[in-house]
Amino acid sequence: MDAREAFFGGVAVITGGGAGIGAGLARHANRLGMIVLLADVDAAAIAALREEICAAGGSAHDVVCDVRDPEAVQQLAERAYRDFGPVRLLVNNAGVEQFGYLWDTPLPNWQRVVDVNISGVFHGVRAFLPKMLATPGPAWVWNLSSIGGVATVPLQAPYIMSKHAVLALTECLRLEVQLAGHDNHVHVQAVLPGAVVSNIFESAGGVDDGDVAAAESQRSAMLDIKADAMDAMAAAEALFDQAAEGRFYLLTQPEYVGSAMAERAETLVSQRPPALRPRRFDPAEQ
Repeated sequence: MDAREAFFGGVAVITGGGAGIGAGLARHANRLGMIVLLADVDAAAIAALREEICAAGGSAHDVVCDVRDPEAVQQLAERAYRDFGPVRLLVNNAGVEQFGYLWDTPLPNWQRVVDVNISGVFHGVRAFLPKMLATPGPAWVWNLSSIGGVATVPLQAPYIMSKHAVLALTECLRLEVQLAGHDNHVHVQAVLPGAVVSNIFESAGGVDDGDVAAAESQRSAMLDIKADAMDAMAAAEALFDQAAEGRFYLLTQPEYVGSAMAERAETLVSQRPPALRPRRFDPAEQ
């Protein structure tokens, strides 16, 4: 089945939908004929995107939601089902970055990464999945990991850790949905974007004390990647097409991200310790 056949007419809920890959997914979902529910802490961004989609003849709605708050995510799920109908696609996309040596990382910055990148995914699954399991018809859950979920990168440890966690969570969740006998209609998929145009690096946390220069040097290096990063709409199209084909690992750049996956597998098989080397894989999402 192609993407339009799979998703046309369904409701898509996208967290972190105001910018980056989240906005790209929203725009492409609209092209496929979906009703799009944009959730983000940036009220102005999702309002502007809602107006853009509706002006083009689509159907979009915006809800200010902080994925760190389980009650807010629960209310998002209740509103989606009450006002728009069964959710065909849930995209747990909201994410934040952090630069600097791990020992220099301010506690609030660490907690922000954990609360948004990991707990935000959990809150989305907990709020939406029981409703999706209980509703007839196909449904999809996409959790946003990253190429960083299969890489080791210095000076971004909190972010990299969080994306490894999301990947493991999603792999386990797929097994649990299968074990519970629901895998015939609820499809759990892990999204691993490579470098995709976004503002995640500009808004990333840094450090207040310690080696501030190292943190900002890493931010600068990652910002340089934006010149060659993939367009968010092109990334979204690739992800929707792969999802409709039934793949579990959804990769924005299959060859590029796939190479990182192969290197990670070889490292584990050979039991080599992590080693500094020239940058090959640049974890970037949204």
